[in-house]
Amino acid sequence: MPEPHEHTPLDLPDGHPFGPHNLPYGVFTTPDSPTRRVGVRLGDHVLDAGAAATALGSPHTGLLTAGSLDPLLAAGRPIWSRVRAELTTWVTDPAHRDTVEPLLHPLADVRLHLPFAVADYVDFYASEHHARNLGGFFRPEAPDPLTPNWKHLPIGYHGRSGTVVVSGTDVVRPSGQRRAPGESDPVFGPSTRLDIETEVGFVVGTPSPMGRPVPLADFREHVFGLCLLNDWSARDIQGWEAQPLGPHLGKSFTTSVSAWITPLDALDTARVNPPERTHPLLPYLDDATTGPTGYDLHIAVAVNGTVVSEPPFSLMYWTAAQMLAHMTVNGASLRTGDLYGSGTVSGPTEHEYGSLIELTGNGSRPLQLPDGERTFLADGDEVTMTAWAPGPDGTRIGLGEVTGRITPAAPTG
Repeated sequence: MPEPHEHTPLDLPDGHPFGPHNLPYGVFTTPDSPTRRVGVRLGDHVLDAGAAATALGSPHTGLLTAGSLDPLLAAGRPIWSRVRAELTTWVTDPAHRDTVEPLLHPLADVRLHLPFAVADYVDFYASEHHARNLGGFFRPEAPDPLTPNWKHLPIGYHGRSGTVVVSGTDVVRPSGQRRAPGESDPVFGPSTRLDIETEVGFVVGTPSPMGRPVPLADFREHVFGLCLLNDWSARDIQGWEAQPLGPHLGKSFTTSVSAWITPLDALDTARVNPPERTHPLLPYLDDATTGPTGYDLHIAVAVNGTVVSEPPFSLMYWTAAQMLAHMTVNGASLRTGDLYGSGTVSGPTEHEYGSLIELTGNGSRPLQLPDGERTFLADGDEVTMTAWAPGPDGTRIGLGEVTGRITPAAPTG
């Protein structure tokens, strides 16, 4: 009989959302070493993936001993699958227990970092419920709150990659020009309508050459994984500047992403069909025969610890594969580390709205929180987004949270 062993971090309860069926990737440091290392989350611990690869003689040691996920992202899908298979074996095979156990660090004892170098950042507007809600606020006189192009292509804007930050980074309230309703001239100052946008971000691994569009069928060959994303938005700055062009300073001050990137291979059981299409799609966006390309992600949004919304990602009209196809159809190339967001995730009911502008009816009905009313965010507020997806055999797959706390605007002049 095998020798009994003490309970260790490898002995997780059945169905733990961060069990061996998940294994998201991140980058961490420890108090005794400032060297950044690739880590894999297992339960409430982080496995030093590079140290495990070195100790176990992995052919992929070079990828896992890097200081970021960039080399692994660039390696391509066949390597992603092999590395994932290795990691699964390392944390489940009793033969590796003595080697792996000492390489597990308590999550509470490590510092997490932005796990990859963000190359380009694009943000979409893929939820029909969100688009209809905002269209009703901003174009109340229009017969249809959707713009004429909305059902024909996934609308997006090019953001600022240099202000993408890891979860836990404070968000400084932005200042800028804003014009109050009924006023003829703008004023300058801190945003008074600071908002959240509950999103899912997709991380590109394999690049593509300029001039060659990426078809729908190649989505999984280029996208490594996904994470939660909060595209913080200054609605007053955005509303004044976005005439006639799109978002700029109202969005570019901060975008927060989770410290953990969940590989697409972990989410195979969470794939679902998108909502029924109501307009014929051009061939490069037509996904009628591609199989399920949506993801059944259940998101919760909390402000200062109180859950205010639970947006369902499964209802997004445009899928991540369609966003990628549209983003490259003009010949724009992909780079390793490109990040693109889904746009605000919202459902049909109030408790499923993914932004405060929707939850408060454009500021007309404040949220009632234990610490007072909110229409938009106050200094000191902390927003946390969490999520899970259905996993194999009735399990859940946890997504790494994304959180940020609002700090006062920086002095100007």
